Amino acid sequence: MAIKFQYNKIALQNLNKQLKIRLKALPTIKNKEAALRMEVKKAKDKTKELQQQLDIKIQTYSLEPGIWNEFIPDLTVIDKVITTTKKIAGVRIHILQDVIFHQKEFSLFNNPKWFPKGISIIKELAKIATEKEFFNRKMLLLDHARKKTTQKVNLYEKVQIPGYEDAIRKIKRFLEDEENLSKSAQKIVKNRRQKQEEGNK
Repeated sequence: MAIKFQYNKIALQNLNKQLKIRLKALPTIKNKEAALRMEVKKAKDKTKELQQQLDIKIQTYSLEPGIWNEFIPDLTVIDKVITTTKKIAGVRIHILQDVIFHQKEFSLFNNPKWFPKGISIIKELAKIATEKEFFNRKMLLLDHARKKTTQKVNLYEKVQIPGYEDAIRKIKRFLEDEENLSKSAQKIVKNRRQKQEEGNK
């Protein structure tokens, strides 16, 4: 990274200040990245687990396909999803609290006796599917934040910190060279004066 700077002490102070800020912030950003990476893995594993759970239950309940032909699909529907928010490593995430269903009235006399069980099965599957979707969204949001944090770590580690260190080195060398030249010039002037004084005697 080409850092713009001037060869003077004020620029050196400013660059040192910027470097210190980044060196101090880097461990915190790295910890955030590690925390996000871990949370992404947890959310991914939970999404897979819920998908497997859903697949097994669907397979189990589909063993009796004849009964589902009689079932009324919109007998029970999701009415409301209750959530809370939580911050994970600085990222606001929605957490599923409950799934509320709306159930239509139906006659127990005019419909098969397994209808109440069918309703509880539909609710169970809908809850698992909803929870899976929440964990999947959580995973995507956290992974996006992790990628941005990784970019910042790389920017600090591989670009900005080496850039500031290089600029500081260049300014220090320049100031040292300038000081040495000044001392040499002073010596030359001093020697000339001494020679002139000796010649005048």
